[in-house]
Amino acid sequence: MTTAEAVIIAIVEGLTEFLPISSTGHMILTEAAMGMRGTDFLKAYTVSIQFGAIASVVVLYWRRFVQSLDFYLKLFVAFVPVAVVGLLLNDYIEQLLESVPVVAVALVLGGIILVFLDKYYHKQIEAAEDDPDYVTVRKVDEFGIEYTDQELRKFKISWSQAFFIGCFQCLGLIPGVSRAAATIVGGLQQGLNIKRSAEFSFFLAVPTIFAASAFSLWEHRGSVTGSNVDFLIIGTLVSFIVGMIAIKFFIALITRLGLKFFGYYRIILGLVFLILLYLGYDIKINH
Repeated sequence: MTTAEAVIIAIVEGLTEFLPISSTGHMILTEAAMGMRGTDFLKAYTVSIQFGAIASVVVLYWRRFVQSLDFYLKLFVAFVPVAVVGLLLNDYIEQLLESVPVVAVALVLGGIILVFLDKYYHKQIEAAEDDPDYVTVRKVDEFGIEYTDQELRKFKISWSQAFFIGCFQCLGLIPGVSRAAATIVGGLQQGLNIKRSAEFSFFLAVPTIFAASAFSLWEHRGSVTGSNVDFLIIGTLVSFIVGMIAIKFFIALITRLGLKFFGYYRIILGLVFLILLYLGYDIKINH
């Protein structure tokens, strides 16, 4: 791996982590397009630099993220399904991390599903525009004078909603499906509007990707030596900075465009790679 390759992959990660288009899938396609070698370190790098992107969630959403113990326990309940499935299927998932055809097919099929679901959940998508982050509350100061203030609404979600969204997240273990897409759709299925579904997807990414990054680094610890450590640091910082920029625009983008825009993008990108593979182009991660 070169510094340029490390930076390019990290930029792709930061731009795509929170969009329902599969950040892992995009990184795999990028690595294949650049003809990179499928080393243990590349596998660790692809997973671990996602930590930089989720750190941007904590920084930008710290006021929402610092909530009650009840909210953190619900996040844990949502995290448990993917932790169990991920551990059981880890070896199989790692094999898929090098499969361009799997990613391309998952992008197309996922895109078709998103276009369909955009119509099915259109009311919950439209409802997001009338769901403000701040509410007006009446308060009384130390002199007994009543006044109004703007207060950030706490994120409300039930135990069952958290668990079922966590089950949906398991679909995101397949490269190309998209963890963000799976959890956003799970939120819509559980009655949240698309804005709140996307936010819970952000919050759930923190424990999920932190655990995945830590596990991947431990599993491939023998490859994280010398200059590879520098690449990890660079990649994490770049994905953090790019993630900070991308996440600021994402909520407004998905609230305004819904799911179909991302669905069409996935279909086009997946078909492009499937056509190239059919025409005989050697697009793969080398060994």
